[in-house]
Amino acid sequence: MHSSSVLSPPNCSLLKRSHRNQIEKLSLAPLKNLPFCGLRNEILAFEFSKLNRCEAQRVRNFLRNKIVSASVAENGNAPTSFDYDLVIIGAGVGGHGAALHAVEKGLKTAIIEGDVIGGTCVNRGCVPSKALLAVSGRMRELKNEHHLKALGIQVSGAGYDRQAVADHANNLASKIRNNLTNSLKALGVDILTGVGTITGPQRVKYGKVGFSGSEVTARDIIIATGSVPFVPRGIEVDGKTVITSDHALKLEFVPEWIAIVGSGYIGLEFSDVYTALGSEVTFIEALDQLMPGFDPEISKLAQRILVNPRKIDYHTGVFATKITPAKDGRPVVIELTDAKTKEVKDTLEVDAALIATGRAPFTNGLGLENINVLTQRGFIPVDERMRVVDADGNLVPHLYCIGDANGKMMLAHAASAQGISVVEQVSGRDHVLNHLSIPAACFTHPEISMVGLTEPQAREKAEKEGFEISIAKTSFKANTKALAENEGEGLAKLIYRPDNGEILGVHIFGMHAADLIHEASNAIALGTSIQDIKFAVHAHPTLSEVLDELFKSAKVTSHDHRPLSESVAV
Repeated sequence: MHSSSVLSPPNCSLLKRSHRNQIEKLSLAPLKNLPFCGLRNEILAFEFSKLNRCEAQRVRNFLRNKIVSASVAENGNAPTSFDYDLVIIGAGVGGHGAALHAVEKGLKTAIIEGDVIGGTCVNRGCVPSKALLAVSGRMRELKNEHHLKALGIQVSGAGYDRQAVADHANNLASKIRNNLTNSLKALGVDILTGVGTITGPQRVKYGKVGFSGSEVTARDIIIATGSVPFVPRGIEVDGKTVITSDHALKLEFVPEWIAIVGSGYIGLEFSDVYTALGSEVTFIEALDQLMPGFDPEISKLAQRILVNPRKIDYHTGVFATKITPAKDGRPVVIELTDAKTKEVKDTLEVDAALIATGRAPFTNGLGLENINVLTQRGFIPVDERMRVVDADGNLVPHLYCIGDANGKMMLAHAASAQGISVVEQVSGRDHVLNHLSIPAACFTHPEISMVGLTEPQAREKAEKEGFEISIAKTSFKANTKALAENEGEGLAKLIYRPDNGEILGVHIFGMHAADLIHEASNAIALGTSIQDIKFAVHAHPTLSEVLDELFKSAKVTSHDHRPLSESVAV
């Protein structure tokens, strides 16, 4: 049994000598001999005003944990020794990232998974979809006679084997899943098979649904259960002609005409796949414009290149209020209702329909009622440190939630970053993740990527906080590498503060946009100003020079090279 009953004190070497005695007095006292009320009195007597901000934060975190542990031990609601330092419920990308970082920090770790290692991303999401998009990209190149002719290339008619394409996606998912599983085992992470349920403070039961299962205890618990496709009411999914992204990734058939409900990341990527393989696509979007989640200027350009020239039409400002699968020779029938008047506007008959209306958190059956936690639209409420908040607004000690289940940012790499942030905290180092520094990408051809605020969001923030914003842009048509590839269609856009050089947002549409965005996201994460990043050197000729020119074109009134203020967590 691994004992974790005594919390580690903050690193006193980082504090001033005059403060160490008080900290050591508190931290070395055995928990069982430290009455809760007495501890509170010692805390109240501690002179925080004499500490700098960094010192004070370390001490506050340490003392807060002492209070929680003392209170729990006194009430007898939680174990005083633990099977594990950390138990993670869910072995998707978020849970896997947290587990690896926990091992690096020396924590005895277990991960509970009731389905398959890798979660949605690896098995039914970003990994197999990239395999399909790789095929669609090559098909587009081979079918674009004008583009090939400009490069001096002659190719006869290109075709594809549907089953081989589907096998490529499935094989990639299997390979990555095995890699993740082997990495966990190699590092000594215990993989506990079954559905995880929280039975009480620092206690988790796992096993098959309906069976008694086994219970383990942990000093800290992370919920990382992810999400599932969201299907609106009135839509009947049969998995064959009316499908979600889970089914579409199997590519069991390529319909002549498919309706895609939703024009966000998922819908756009599948439109790229289906049109490259020969399908006609109809978008059904509830809002007044396609791609509503993107910066409006990028959406407009993307529509001109990704939608208008292709076999794609669309209906905006309508809901798909009823969808009936194909049956007995009849097509899929879609009832379209006006989003404003709520009146039935039209009916479509198509070969298939893909429901790409987003994702819903997978949080049922977690035993949240055992710890007084109520979900909000299915999401588990957390604070900026991913600590779970109960129904009374109080923090649940030693319980965290990361990834899609908390709804802060439903991206696989965001879940991983949140998990790493949590592990930092439970290891004694306070850490708050700046979500505005997390990039996102849509892997169409060409790609779309973004980080930070859109222009409307930035203008709203500027008006509220009383500062000005400026916009800088650069075109891929001015980039040597893009022109060499005959891929000059593209735009990079920078939203920034001209008074201090703070980067508020960067949006890219063009060749390899998903790779280019990270220079901007890292700059935001590190608080790097435009004044400083202008001096970065980029290899020539490369696509990275698109960002180089973008930053150099920005006009900043201040020439100070001081670090910007700390990033704000959202």
